[in-house]
Amino acid sequence: MEFLSNIFSYMVNNWDHLLMLTIDHIIMVVVGIVLALIVGIPLGVISAKNEFLARIILSVANIIQVFPSIALLGMLMIFLGIGFKTVVVGLFLYSLLPIISNTYVGLREVDDSISEAGRGSGMTVLQLLFKVQLPLSLPFLLAGVRIAAVIAVGVATLAPFIGGDGLGKDIVDGINSRQEAKIYSGAIIAALLAILVDLTLGRAQKQTEQRIG
Repeated sequence: MEFLSNIFSYMVNNWDHLLMLTIDHIIMVVVGIVLALIVGIPLGVISAKNEFLARIILSVANIIQVFPSIALLGMLMIFLGIGFKTVVVGLFLYSLLPIISNTYVGLREVDDSISEAGRGSGMTVLQLLFKVQLPLSLPFLLAGVRIAAVIAVGVATLAPFIGGDGLGKDIVDGINSRQEAKIYSGAIIAALLAILVDLTLGRAQKQTEQRIG
């Protein structure tokens, strides 16, 4: 009980500090995910339209994903230096695979008869993509964003190792100073943030499926 009391006391006494770290954490994750969406959706579309390119794009994304996160961030630090930019690029790279692959699968799952009906009504390739195929594949895309966001929340805790901020700052400071309350406070908030993201995007995904269905 004393252990839990120490954690609670630390969180109450340092709520403003923890709030700022949480905001920093969220900003890093959001920017990384947005960049991954900007790049990943077009790559997913290209993959769905061309099987040869799909094998190359998905293979590269898979290779990036299997790199240990601390090793990838360390490599990026060599080229980009330390700080916010390097963390965001790392989160961007880790978020690519689920977004690319789910966009690819979602477009592949669109019924051919629906696409043919769109072509028959005189739609151009781009009209068919943006008005029919992408809206129908939206649940798959949201599932990819959901996976990417949860991964990003976890990876972002490593930001302090390359000069970034976020909730990992308290975890690392706590490890260095042997203050368990700091370690667990940062870890608990990061875990709650990941759960919140998962539940929110999961609900959005389900509502989208119901509207389409």
